[in-house]
Amino acid sequence: MKTTALALGMFLCAAAAFAAPPSGFEGRVEALRKQIGVPGMAIAIVENDKVTLAKGFGVKRLGAPDPVDADTIFPTGSTGKAFTVAALGILVDEGKIGWDDKVIDHLPGFQMYDPWVTREMTIRDLLVHRSGLGLGAGDLLFVPRTNLSRAESVRRLRYIKPATSFRSAYAYDNILYMVAGQLIEDVTGETWEKFTAGHVLKPAGMLHSTTDDAGHFASPDRAQPHARMNGGLRGVGDQSVLNERDNLGSNASPAGGLAVSANDMARWLNIQLDGGALPGNGGRLFSQAAHEQMWTPLVLQPVAPRTGVMAATQPMFNTYALGWDVRDYRGTKIVWHGGAVFGFLTAVVLIPEKHVGFSIEINSEDGAIIIGLMYELLDHYLGLPKDSWPEKITAERQKRVQEALKAYQSGTAKPAHIGPSLPLDRYVGTYADPWYGNIEIGQANGALTIDFKSTPRMGGALEHWQYDSFVTRFDDKTIEPAYVTFGLNADGKVERITMKAVSPLADFSYDYQDLSFTPAAQNSK
Repeated sequence: MKTTALALGMFLCAAAAFAAPPSGFEGRVEALRKQIGVPGMAIAIVENDKVTLAKGFGVKRLGAPDPVDADTIFPTGSTGKAFTVAALGILVDEGKIGWDDKVIDHLPGFQMYDPWVTREMTIRDLLVHRSGLGLGAGDLLFVPRTNLSRAESVRRLRYIKPATSFRSAYAYDNILYMVAGQLIEDVTGETWEKFTAGHVLKPAGMLHSTTDDAGHFASPDRAQPHARMNGGLRGVGDQSVLNERDNLGSNASPAGGLAVSANDMARWLNIQLDGGALPGNGGRLFSQAAHEQMWTPLVLQPVAPRTGVMAATQPMFNTYALGWDVRDYRGTKIVWHGGAVFGFLTAVVLIPEKHVGFSIEINSEDGAIIIGLMYELLDHYLGLPKDSWPEKITAERQKRVQEALKAYQSGTAKPAHIGPSLPLDRYVGTYADPWYGNIEIGQANGALTIDFKSTPRMGGALEHWQYDSFVTRFDDKTIEPAYVTFGLNADGKVERITMKAVSPLADFSYDYQDLSFTPAAQNSK
């Protein structure tokens, strides 16, 4: 009994030592926010089922006085994948689906490029990035916006060629979470938006959070997006306010379409740490069995050596579960996920053995502050020595950005002044990619133009670069510029158009390199 009492006393002392955020944490966050230039932030921290911090910092929009508060909603990007998994878990609990059910048994029109993969793909496979698709494959179906329905986007999946064999490698994707959302609709008769709002957010008490554009734009307490746009590359220069209605297409909402406040995120953190139990003895959102499935690692993620300031963060293992990354930080298991929507970044982090969770949301693309504060909080709750992570990571990020900018400026300054091979009117026409759809090459004011027909307001002039390659800098300056290369056949006719991003910092969702357009007359799809 004495040994037990002593052990209990030591546990209580340890718990008391970390029963609150770090001393002076709020002041430090505000100082870092101003120093780095982040317009607004929201942070939630929960410890042992108690909310120890839910607070906003800064403003919702540069140039306006409205402060961020604990109920301000931020688009949270891919951290919403865990909510789609929770919705599926509820359906599993109700006996309507099983994690290892074949997708085609619930969504008969579903097809992958390979018929065998189509037959074998399970609901679990949709959620863990092992389908064989390449990194971000198909993201241009919703980036930066789209006029395609979710059902049509899912239909086009059958034309995306795999990069690896099925279940052989990890490569992050969004489009299969679209499939999961369409499956929820086919099983329940409710859209993903309606089902998630009614069966996940409402029971969880997350009453400020939204799942659709109508609810999001109806909320007066919402953050506005910002990005650095005037320094030569996206991510360099001063903050600009972006058009919030020009964000990701709603067809991809099951992959990351939620907007969540700090207060609501605190409820979500507690539900996750309590294995699906609702706060205040209010029953369960999903079963303990479903919770265990959600956090069970399934796919190994490659662990590249980390050097320099990041060396101390080197994990021993890094895996993906159902909508969650599961890895270690200095020997302690961490369950977490990051999220990005243009103009916003989020991290949601859980330390199960400490029963601690926190989220950090910002209305800009300055990710160093999120990762830096993430490690600062991890060190605090794990009782590790304090380090200046935000300052170190910000400096490292700025160094990489300047190197990328130098490489970009050097590369774009020396084209071969040769070409084009044809008169401009012979490039004009409609060209089709099997999965994206059509682009229109036109001619106006003595130059070629390009128009992406499945993406509203994604068009601009083509400036000759070299040979039969052009550069398009879109009329919407927030869209990443791209090289557009025309391939000619022996008769001097355009037989193919390929593309690649100009910027070395371009987000992987601008998957131009996966496009291969041919004259539309040759395509009957």
